[in-house]
Amino acid sequence: MTRRAGILLHPTSFPGREGIGTLGPDAYRVLDWLSEAGIRTWQILPLGPTGYGDSPYQAFSAFAGNPYLVSLQELTERGWLEPERACNALQVSGSRVDYGAVIPAKLEALTEAEAAFWRNGTREDHDLVHAFRERENSWIEDYALFMALKEVHGGAAWNDWPAPLRDREPEALARARETHHAAIRRHVTWQAWFDQQWRDVRAYAHARDIEILGDVPIFVAFDASDVWINRELFDLHDDGRPRHIAGVPPDYFSETGQRWGNPLYRWDVMAQRNFAWWTARLQATLRQVDTIRIDHFRGFAAYWEIPAEEPTAVRGRWREGPGQAFFDALKLELGTLPIVAEDLGVITPDVEALRDANDLPGMKVLQFAFAGDAQDPYLPHNYPARSVVYTGTHDNDTTVGWYQNAPERERDHVRRYLASSGEHVAHDLIRAAFASVAERAVTPLQDVLELDSSARMNLPGQAAGNWGWRASWEDLTSERARHLRSIAELYGRVQNSAATDTPYRQSAF
Repeated sequence: MTRRAGILLHPTSFPGREGIGTLGPDAYRVLDWLSEAGIRTWQILPLGPTGYGDSPYQAFSAFAGNPYLVSLQELTERGWLEPERACNALQVSGSRVDYGAVIPAKLEALTEAEAAFWRNGTREDHDLVHAFRERENSWIEDYALFMALKEVHGGAAWNDWPAPLRDREPEALARARETHHAAIRRHVTWQAWFDQQWRDVRAYAHARDIEILGDVPIFVAFDASDVWINRELFDLHDDGRPRHIAGVPPDYFSETGQRWGNPLYRWDVMAQRNFAWWTARLQATLRQVDTIRIDHFRGFAAYWEIPAEEPTAVRGRWREGPGQAFFDALKLELGTLPIVAEDLGVITPDVEALRDANDLPGMKVLQFAFAGDAQDPYLPHNYPARSVVYTGTHDNDTTVGWYQNAPERERDHVRRYLASSGEHVAHDLIRAAFASVAERAVTPLQDVLELDSSARMNLPGQAAGNWGWRASWEDLTSERARHLRSIAELYGRVQNSAATDTPYRQSAF
């Protein structure tokens, strides 16, 4: 692994006119800027179709893509969406993603475009969707049916559907597929569009020697097609309700812990099937990205089990995770594991042993480094080279916001450790990260831009108002790119590469 400099920037945060970042021309322009800045790792959040709360960590599927990221501009250029209709959707704009306005406008436009695609598209266009449907048949049919049924039932969770559909009785599913065939085709088509647009973006990144670091949450949302399809793999009652849910116990940050609400796996059943669902999940993700960060890695060693009826995480208990057997099964299918372990928080020796036994890099976050003494594991002089260092993550405040709100003792430690006045603390932490021995050094774009707490991506425990931050084109200047590249070059994170001037290539559709 060569040393790499990285930027954390989810596609929803791209600049552009569609009210939300997309996988169209704006994505290529962002990648050009990253390349100019010497960035060789682009980290994203999960790409799945978001549901309630707009969190990429609570998606309707672990396999599908988010249709809100599909570029309407590309669909318009293909003739599947009237320019006037696209303009109406494009006008939902602003400095943040207003999901309440964006989602209905986008879905209406995508619905019109899908109808025009099948009405006016060429046979070659249609064949591409058919080929996608055949290639992804292990999940796409059930996912599309799941989404169609959610629409019919007003968005209700699958366990509130009529029992024959809830329980996937074959006759009920056959009738539903026939009745809702148009809606199923629509969702398949949207997924094919997402797939092709993302493939084009990824190829463009690779042509500039930029790897994509993706993200896989260890748990999936309860109201997801994965749970509905594979109920036997999850800890559920006969009527579909969870018996136990995921979270973390009380700690320094919360007296009642965190009650996430995700259903827990039946690891015993998964082991009997040689963890086939997980292998398929990671294989699907690796068709989209180059390396995977697994969120809440410690759950493979031990996880916190909370009875579903409990209002907090206090009355939970630790349960043993699948351990090394899980990773042995993955290696048989994947070979070398291209995985980064999210090993933050209170980590026990068994978690570290599991990480190290599989030669997985862990994570270091500089914002965590200054509350302790010289032995703090998050201080750069204590890093192992096999690690990924961040100024902050999507769950942290921006570095400027963090510094402004930190106790004076921590701020003083920052200034003394970095020989800094603190005036440009975000850039000071970027320099410290890039200078460290860690293989990859990643910073959120907000820290490059020296933004305060108003640009924070997510506040854990806050149900609404997250995931909305967007960059502007005025932010992505050549001056900033040159400055970032100079730091990356100084600390050996920019090597001679096979980067090309490959022009923007329109989707194959």
